[in-house]
Order: sequence, then C-alpha cells, then structure tokens
Amino acid sequence: MISRLHYITQDLAHIPHWEQAQLACEGGADWVQLRVKTQEESQWLETALRTQEVCKSFGAKLIVNDNPHIAAKIQSEGLHLGKQDMSPLEARQIVGEKMIIGGTANTLQDMLKHVASGTVQYIGLGPLRFTDTKKNLSPIVGLEGYKRILSQFRTLGHNLPVVGIGGVKADDIEDLLAAGLHGVAVSSLINLAENPSAVTQELLGMLNLAVSAK
Repeated sequence: MISRLHYITQDLAHIPHWEQAQLACEGGADWVQLRVKTQEESQWLETALRTQEVCKSFGAKLIVNDNPHIAAKIQSEGLHLGKQDMSPLEARQIVGEKMIIGGTANTLQDMLKHVASGTVQYIGLGPLRFTDTKKNLSPIVGLEGYKRILSQFRTLGHNLPVVGIGGVKADDIEDLLAAGLHGVAVSSLINLAENPSAVTQELLGMLNLAVSAK
C-alpha cells in the first residue's frame, strides 16, 4: 500500500533526521523518506539506522532516498530514486525483489520509462512549483501540467500511484487529488513548521477529506 502522504526528511542544522521523523510520526505519518545529501557513507548509515528505529516504533515505512546500498544493508521497506540516480533496474539487483522502489519523473516520457522498467511501484511527479529543497530543479509542472500528464498516463492504461512533489502546500491538496494524483510528498512544509506534528496531522486530515470527495 502506497501512502498518500510521503513525508521527507532533510539536512537541517538544528535537528537530525531521526528527530524530524519522530515529530512527523507523532502526527500520524506512516511513510518516511530519508533524504540525506551532506553525509559520508558511515554517518549516513548511522542516520538511517536511527531513523529506522523511530519508524519501527511507530509502525511507519522507511524509504531511503538515492542509496540502494544502504537500503539493502538495513533492509528498509523502500528506496526512492531521483532522475539522476541509479536506474530502477540496477537498483533492483541490489535491493532484491521485495523492496518498494519509487522513481522521480518530470514528464510523461519519464513516467513511461518507469512503467517499462517493470520494477517501480510508484512515481513522484513534479515539481509543482519552485522549491529551495532541491538543487538542479527540473522544469515546473504546475497544476495544469499534472492534469494533462495524468490524463494521458491513465488514457494509456497505466494505474501506478503518482505522488505530487515540489513546493506542495496544504491549500494544493484538494486540487492535486482532483487532478488524479494518489497523494503528495512534503518536506519543508512539515520540517520548518512551528509544530511539525500538528501540521502532519492536518495534512493527513486534508488528504482523507480530498479522497472521500473524489
């Protein structure tokens, strides 16, 4: 089951990844993507293990971003691959057949490549708008872009869950799900909030409402 709220940690000076995950999980997050960009491999592994402990205590899935070797080593529930990362087919050889693999896409062609690989369980499509969280940002998709791409994707008969990512705000949720997205991925919206747990809880409530309204 692919969650509707994909919570993503980030490198922040004032709070480590596992504490970020703790706050989100306290608000009900059950899908935690560990996104580490500035750590050496040994430190990354320690961060992954500590974040995994938090996820296990809440019954949440841990998805490792970008690093199939660490995902395989700690046997996380999933792995997420960006457009510049290893191909899903190569990663599958490292992590085995059971692990969830998600892939990032910016265009319909990207999505069709993921489908053709036969090894991706969900797609993160974006960015919705500009975001400071990611360097080398792909072209903005926007709400109208989501509508067009998802319509074409479904018309071709594909039903992989697609999650919107990149500058998503709470006010976007209803429109994004109405456009055909399965859910949303957020990072700074939760991590930089005054009360991350409360924001997580609010987002989950909005997603549930949007789903029931579809």
